[in-house]
Amino acid sequence: MNILPEQYLVSSEGKRIGVVLPIERYEQLLEDLHDLAVIAERREGESISLEEMKRRLEAGGLL
Repeated sequence: MNILPEQYLVSSEGKRIGVVLPIERYEQLLEDLHDLAVIAERREGESISLEEMKRRLEAGGLL
């Protein structure tokens, strides 16, 4: 994938005030942000063992 580097929008004083990203990079950042939000939501949740996860996946026909 050929991704162009970001481009900055600058004020008349030369201060960076915005950025232009290729749509692919923007979508990737949104997906990463969503993944991090899900992790944060589940941080305090109950954890299960690897064996239990395998059992659940097998029971659901996913493994």
